[in-house]
Amino acid sequence: MRLSTYPYLCRMSDLHIYNTLTRQKEKFEPLHPPHVGLYCCGPTVYSDVHLGNTRTFISFDLVYRYLKFLGYKVRYVRNITDAGHLTNERGEGKNRMEDQARLEQLEPMEIVQKYTVGFHEVCRLFNILPPTIEPTATGHIVEQIEMAQQLIDNGVAYVSNGSVYFDVNAYNAKGYNYGKLSGRNTDELIAGYRDLDGQDEKRNPIDFALWKKASPEHIMQWSSPWGKGFPGWHLECSVMSTKYLGKQFDIHAGGMDLKFPHHECEIAQNVGACGHEPVRYWMHTNMLNFNGQKMSKSLGNSILPMQFITGDHPLLDKPYSAMTVRFLFMQSHYSSELDITIKGLQDAEKGLRKLMNAARFIGDLQWSEGATDAAQEQLIQELCTTCNTVMDDDFNAPKLVANLHEMATQINIYYNNGKKVNNISKAAFDTFISTYCAYLFDVLGLQDEAEGGNSDALDKVMQLVIDIRKQARDQKDWATSDKIRDGLKEAGIVIKDSKEGTTYEVN
Repeated sequence: MRLSTYPYLCRMSDLHIYNTLTRQKEKFEPLHPPHVGLYCCGPTVYSDVHLGNTRTFISFDLVYRYLKFLGYKVRYVRNITDAGHLTNERGEGKNRMEDQARLEQLEPMEIVQKYTVGFHEVCRLFNILPPTIEPTATGHIVEQIEMAQQLIDNGVAYVSNGSVYFDVNAYNAKGYNYGKLSGRNTDELIAGYRDLDGQDEKRNPIDFALWKKASPEHIMQWSSPWGKGFPGWHLECSVMSTKYLGKQFDIHAGGMDLKFPHHECEIAQNVGACGHEPVRYWMHTNMLNFNGQKMSKSLGNSILPMQFITGDHPLLDKPYSAMTVRFLFMQSHYSSELDITIKGLQDAEKGLRKLMNAARFIGDLQWSEGATDAAQEQLIQELCTTCNTVMDDDFNAPKLVANLHEMATQINIYYNNGKKVNNISKAAFDTFISTYCAYLFDVLGLQDEAEGGNSDALDKVMQLVIDIRKQARDQKDWATSDKIRDGLKEAGIVIKDSKEGTTYEVN
């Protein structure tokens, strides 16, 4: 069952978003309705995208989908970091792209291509919609040089030994507040920083690099007014968000690990260059754990997205589909920590199957005129309204999933009651069906993985089994009939007998 079969009419929104900058939920009021500008920090393509990244991209895929569902015209920009991503938290040190290129004995752009292709494949498998614009850092070197020069001209950046640094003290002296997003205090930051490479070039230990002078052995370097070099990590997002969304736009999204220093530096750069706040609403996803522990390579519990699909990891009991993992993510609010467990994966697999089974049953339901049950009519209307209400509350996917389970239960009741629906109005029936499909497929972005490949073969096999069981029942061979039923149940397939005939459901 697809949404295109049951079009859903969008309506006025009462959407509220938790704004990390103000630390409270705020009513969403776009700058230029019905247009919405959405920016999400994309992957750094020097290695396979990890599961935490995947959760972030799935979370903001949900945001993108819901904004479109509400009728907004969304320009979604998600960048590719293919240069300038440096290793320590101030955006300095060694370049990850070059390190990986040397390790794999490839050109840096071969590394970029390899892992960009891999990222796009993960997006395809997890049904993450492509952004409307996907710019790269290397494609915007000129603009990054221009913004660095603008910051110098505005008195909040300086050149030192061929590098350009943002001047945090000069920025704060103009009445701005470096640290407002993350709640960091500049004095505490200064006290916490140790001497690091390049420290003697700076006026202040917390000044961060806008442009770094390249050493002779540095592979990726470009000409600039200050000599050969390469951009700092933070500058690219300020440049690309401004170029494609304007000097002020609606939503900036990313993982909470980017809140400081990356997003903090973005704000400082944009304010320093343009004179005002760049973003209305800042949104951040939370972290992933596995069995109560933070996922990390050192603990051996860091599992790549593709390893869930293949099952090729010692901590997994079997393969899990991309939709099962996506559905698991939807059962935790994007701003909450999510603890992945084997039981959680198993429960997500079962829960997803229930919702997809209900979606398949919808095609067999038939509305017919009858005596309207006022209580049933009200229940159906409340279930539909709740989908809207919970998503308007900061994209509350877990409550949406719970509500869809209630709707699926109601669909099963109709299906098992002769597939006829005659106790609610035609309008309520149509709204119920279209709402269920719209939120399951278009908003949550879930796919029925049984629709392709082997589904037809399974139907044919099951019809044969059902016919054999019917013959046994007709001959009063109850032992064979029960053996077939019990064997299928152990395999996760439930046989359902009714006056209309026998059907099956995969649990």
